[in-house]
Amino acid sequence: MLDNKKAQNEMIHALCQFTGTMQYYMHMSGYHYTDGVHHLAENYHCYWLLTEILIANYPRQLEEFQVWKLKRCYKTPDEPTDAFILTMEDGDKNNCFTKEIPFSDFAADCIELWFTNDVLYLPSEN
Repeated sequence: MLDNKKAQNEMIHALCQFTGTMQYYMHMSGYHYTDGVHHLAENYHCYWLLTEILIANYPRQLEEFQVWKLKRCYKTPDEPTDAFILTMEDGDKNNCFTKEIPFSDFAADCIELWFTNDVLYLPSEN
């Protein structure tokens, strides 16, 4: 558990450094993502997460503004699993999408990404 918290803190610190983007990357879905999301996918080996989010929106964006959250599942409060729940809320905090991820080696307990205007980005890049 300590390693999970350390990984979470390191990830949060690294991702908070992104406050805009210099470059947009194109995903195979045709949608784009920012420098911060590229850093997340590259350094935490989670291109699969981008694909889950962007393919869910293909061929058209599900909602105008989306908040995507990936959260680790726990057997007990002190016993994390390798399973996650991926959810999407609209701008009014209505849950619009939920998917179970039965296994992932994602380093942290949770991450939040935003998607609007065909671009996936970190909240700090707003």
